[in-house]
Amino acid sequence: MILGVVAVCVVLAVLAFLVPRLSRHPERGTRRTLHAGSRAGGKAPGLLGRALSKPFRSSSKAVGRSGSAGRRARGRMPF
Repeated sequence: MILGVVAVCVVLAVLAFLVPRLSRHPERGTRRTLHAGSRAGGKAPGLLGRALSKPFRSSSKAVGRSGSAGRRARGRMPF
C-alpha cells in the first residue's frame, strides 16, 4: 500500500507540473477514495478505529501536498 501511495503522489506531482488544471480531477478522485477508506476504518470502535483510519488520512494529506507542490513549482517557472 505504501508503494502505491508513493506512486500516486509522484504521478500527481508530475501531472500537476505539466498540466495544472487537469491535475485537480485525479487528485480529487484519489482523495475521495482515501477518505472513503478512512471513514470505513473509523467505524471500528475506539482506538482501533483511529488506528485503522490514520494511514488513509495521512495518505490523503500526502496526495494533496504532492499535487499542490507540482502546481506551485509550475508557478515558479520563468516561462
